[in-house]
Amino acid sequence: MSAANAHRGGSVRDALRVPRFRLMFCAAFGSGLGTWIQNVVLPIYVYDRTKSASAVAIMAFAQLGPYLFFSVPAAAFVDRYSRKSWIASTQLTMLIFSCFLAWGAAVEAPLWLIFFAQLGVGIGNAMDRPAWTAMLPTLVAANNVAGAAALNGVVINASRIVGPLIVAVAAPLGPEAWHFFLGNAVTYCFVIWAVLVVKLPVNPVSIARPWLNFVSAVTIIRSRRPIARLFQTIVLFSAICLTYIGLLPAVTSRIFGIEGATAMYKWLYAVWATGAGLGGLAIGTFLGKSDMRRALQIGLGVTAIGLSILGFGSGVPMAFGGFFVVGFGYFLATTAMTAVLQTYLEVEQRGRVLAIWFMSFGGVVPIGTLIFAPLVDAYGARWLMVLGACVAVFLTFWCDLIALERVKEAR
Repeated sequence: MSAANAHRGGSVRDALRVPRFRLMFCAAFGSGLGTWIQNVVLPIYVYDRTKSASAVAIMAFAQLGPYLFFSVPAAAFVDRYSRKSWIASTQLTMLIFSCFLAWGAAVEAPLWLIFFAQLGVGIGNAMDRPAWTAMLPTLVAANNVAGAAALNGVVINASRIVGPLIVAVAAPLGPEAWHFFLGNAVTYCFVIWAVLVVKLPVNPVSIARPWLNFVSAVTIIRSRRPIARLFQTIVLFSAICLTYIGLLPAVTSRIFGIEGATAMYKWLYAVWATGAGLGGLAIGTFLGKSDMRRALQIGLGVTAIGLSILGFGSGVPMAFGGFFVVGFGYFLATTAMTAVLQTYLEVEQRGRVLAIWFMSFGGVVPIGTLIFAPLVDAYGARWLMVLGACVAVFLTFWCDLIALERVKEAR
């Protein structure tokens, strides 16, 4: 089989033909819907209370920062225990802390308590994601992994689309932030139920010590140049190009004058999410039979275009157009990168390596957010969009895995 064929994926339709994958897909959509309703409401809630991009950045760190610190334990243990039990436990953890978050918002608790509750949700998510992502490919045939990865992206981004719409429609009816947070807590029950009733494949359980699992994952990453290049790319992409995600209320306010509490912000968020959803869906549809290594370059290039529109544009139409384009490019690139990474890994390696992958992806975003937030407070946000566009252009050419592998073969 040629290198190009090895990196081609199956379609979304093929993945959906598998009953157990279909059930997990539906359960994940229900849970994801609640998650993204909370992700929309929480930054608005914090920004309305503080009017500070730095405060929003701190809350974004509570959401994504745990990837940086807890993905390593997940890398060590996710291949050692049953993924069925692991996922059920992490989902229950997120349910409990989401209830605590709802209580904190209901009583107008100090922001440090809100941060603590969101941190608990973030820790549960960081521990859950490697096991969830490693489990998904085992539900379908090997040639349908790209389609399954694309549908996983569709779950996330369809939730992003519907979530803001629910918030926008429900807002005039008077629900407070805590109502949305409590609703999110309920949705974790969907995944817990699905995991308990679906017969999941038994993952190969490592008998090595947990720390040796982590060390072996680092060795895999360092010893294979294409994998190392993917990790280097996702770190730079997350730290600079995706910083705007954690600062979205501040970015829309300072560049386009669109405040987070307005219905227009919710519609803008939905447009961005629609672009992201279509970017993820592209991997399992018209790009499903393409070389994923080339698809990730396309995604990086489109991201650069979207960030340029946001950096130099003005007016509401440019805001909506720019966020749609940057959403499409961002999720096309990250979904393709995840699919490519898994083609380089054996089944028994995926859990530990993917844990470090999500540490490099989700964990780095809040670090960039914390670094750039004070500068956004002081100097605005346009320069950050332009910087991100420049980095995305560089990465488009630098992460040419096809050329990288040709150089290796020529040696």
